[in-house]
Amino acid sequence: MKKVSFAEFGGPDVLQLIDAEEPHAGPGQVRIAVRAAGVNPADWRIREGQVLKAHPVVLPAGVGLDAAGVVDEVGEGVEGVEAGDHVFGEGSSTYAEFAVLSAWARMPEGLTFEEAAGYPSVVETALRILREVGVRSGQTLLVSGASGGVGSAVLQIARDRSIAVIGTAGAANQDYLRSLGALATTYGEGWVDRVRQLGHVDAALDLAGSGVIGELVELTGDPQKVISIADLEAPKFGVRFSGVAGSVPDALAEAAALISRGRLHIPVEKAYPLAEAAAAHIDSQAGHTRGRRVVVV
Repeated sequence: MKKVSFAEFGGPDVLQLIDAEEPHAGPGQVRIAVRAAGVNPADWRIREGQVLKAHPVVLPAGVGLDAAGVVDEVGEGVEGVEAGDHVFGEGSSTYAEFAVLSAWARMPEGLTFEEAAGYPSVVETALRILREVGVRSGQTLLVSGASGGVGSAVLQIARDRSIAVIGTAGAANQDYLRSLGALATTYGEGWVDRVRQLGHVDAALDLAGSGVIGELVELTGDPQKVISIADLEAPKFGVRFSGVAGSVPDALAEAAALISRGRLHIPVEKAYPLAEAAAAHIDSQAGHTRGRRVVVV
């Protein structure tokens, strides 16, 4: 099969499309014929050799954590799914023609493979950090870097839970944030004052890693009320860094339920062929994404 791999840590140029042995489903796993794979910041952080404890790397290594496709192997002990089912989920080396998933859910009706591939890790992350930051119904959450995949999920899940959201993003994404129910403002000089004018902040999430941890602590008044998924310097401010977690089947089931209820939709900004995975990483690292990027097999 064809698979994207890297033999050394480094920039996007270390990615290669190679011929590889097909993986097979072990106990508690399924294998899918991949139709699309989600592009996540974790993918290029792993490629660069950043320390991500949940995903230790042995070189050469494949790339990708999320995928959607058609089940073609069912591992021992797996029930409720069979060959031919359309699923989306989390696994490893998903930038490939075949991949093994360790957590999955059936794709909701009406969802394309490209759309479905964009959900697993971002929804798991959104649900996890909302839980960790402890924001409740009736409170206000500030989301820095709100227009990407995780931000899109956070805004919609928060709205579903009656949590008010103030979101920061670039000027081009202000209407997008408002369409997801957030009060929107831009980055740049004076952004803290603009946020204050929009309301009191009970908790905050840093999704962009743009060096704003100190200001988020100032706005919330408590480092325990701030979570970052993007700034490795966050602990210096007493703020928790919540990185990449493992596969969470319950998160996928909740995502499927929200999608089916029409309460969650994350657009695909751009799709790339497997051979252009490096371009997908370059664009992902540049930021300013509205929704998700995916690799199509």
